[in-house]
Amino acid sequence: MKVKYFAWVRERIGKAEETVEPPAEVRTVGDLIGWLAARGETYAYAFEKPKVIRAAIDQTHVKPDAAILGAREIAFFPPMTGG
Repeated sequence: MKVKYFAWVRERIGKAEETVEPPAEVRTVGDLIGWLAARGETYAYAFEKPKVIRAAIDQTHVKPDAAILGAREIAFFPPMTGG
């Protein structure tokens, strides 16, 4: 699946997107955040406060317990403010 990173999540990881193949036990957005955070120092830094990270599956906002099975694209971004 393609994973996209936005704003300071992208800056901390050092890339805008990548294709990943998480193991079968990674079933939800929350699981994916944990798996990504374990991939290295930059990922751990980007996901150090997982409760503030927002996610979208195939351009639809989802909660951490959303299933990722069949997702083509998952995006991670910090909370947005309006103006």
